[in-house]
Amino acid sequence: MQVEVSLALTAVAAILVLLAGRALIARVPVLQRYSIPEPVVGGLAAALLLTLARFGDFQVQFDTRAQAPLLLVFFSTIGLSAELRTLARGGRKLVILFAVVILALLLQNALGIAIAKVLDLHPLMGLLGGSATLTGGHGTGAAYGKLFGEVNNLQGAVEVAMACATFGLVLGGILGGPTAQWLIRRHGLEPRADAAADQGPGSLRTDERRPLSPESLMETVLLLMLCLGVGTLLAETVQIPGLKLPTFVWCLLTGIVLRNTLGWRGFYQVDGPTVELLGTVCLSLFLAMALMSLRLWELVSLALPILVLLSLQALLVVVLAVTLTFRVLGADYDAAVIAAGQCGFQLGATPTAIANMQAITNRYGPSPLAFLLVPIIGAFLIDITNALVIQGFLALPWFGF
Repeated sequence: MQVEVSLALTAVAAILVLLAGRALIARVPVLQRYSIPEPVVGGLAAALLLTLARFGDFQVQFDTRAQAPLLLVFFSTIGLSAELRTLARGGRKLVILFAVVILALLLQNALGIAIAKVLDLHPLMGLLGGSATLTGGHGTGAAYGKLFGEVNNLQGAVEVAMACATFGLVLGGILGGPTAQWLIRRHGLEPRADAAADQGPGSLRTDERRPLSPESLMETVLLLMLCLGVGTLLAETVQIPGLKLPTFVWCLLTGIVLRNTLGWRGFYQVDGPTVELLGTVCLSLFLAMALMSLRLWELVSLALPILVLLSLQALLVVVLAVTLTFRVLGADYDAAVIAAGQCGFQLGATPTAIANMQAITNRYGPSPLAFLLVPIIGAFLIDITNALVIQGFLALPWFGF
């Protein structure tokens, strides 16, 4: 039996998933100790229950049309929180983080191909178990899976790609918090003294209530809708040769321009707490919908060699985050939070990275620099770079492209 859940009831289910995640974290000390995000805990629990129900011939189909606008609103709040002084402070570290991410992409694919050869798999399976799905996510994975199936007659490539992307999304949400937690405790790290003044979306504590007014809410909604409208228009009309920017990148850039243009000479000050609250809510709902809709049964079909490959990929990302990313970014609190974010976007997706950082900052304090750098890398630069890196590997002689 298949049940179709309406958009309104899907939203209800997502909120219940978030509340369930919060309750589970409060009652299971290990989840709280390692800062696992609420949407990840609740979403995976719901996905597991739905997967078990599927074996009893009961299927649920959620209406997830709200996911796209929720994501656009969230990235708009990131833009509306980005001041030029923060951008200037993050300039050098942005370049350093980008260089680390490029190295990680190269290592992901090199490791994937090497493990595939050792386990007697087609080398293309190594790419599907590399950055194509782990960093690229379901969309990029499906595209390359279809390509490999058509050009190289690689059987089951799309199915393997979807399963790898799902596996990465789950691990990205689970490993980020413990990684940053270990770094923070080992090195006795604390947020910068002036960090509270620069808080951005995702840094609202779960037990914190901020005063809101109808005026601030209405003005902030106006700005967010303007970001969505202008960002969508730019995505549809601006054509850059050889480069296709996702809509949410345009929304983020529009938010940055609005924040700093309106704030010039004190013309208008964006209400930070309201932006922060709306951004946190949208991110949480987006992740809850995404994770409770995961097709976990696809992981059951993964053969042992693919599971070995993906487990080693997860280990690689954590090791890189701890030994390289953390150190080259200054070995401070911001670097630890960014390491949690890297586990998210290098194994799963940018929203997972933000949720990881949110869970850490909710517990230890704000990190505005992390909430600035990770979206720029994870939502924009990494997709372009990943495509170039994959094409570079496909140009190797044994792939036939």
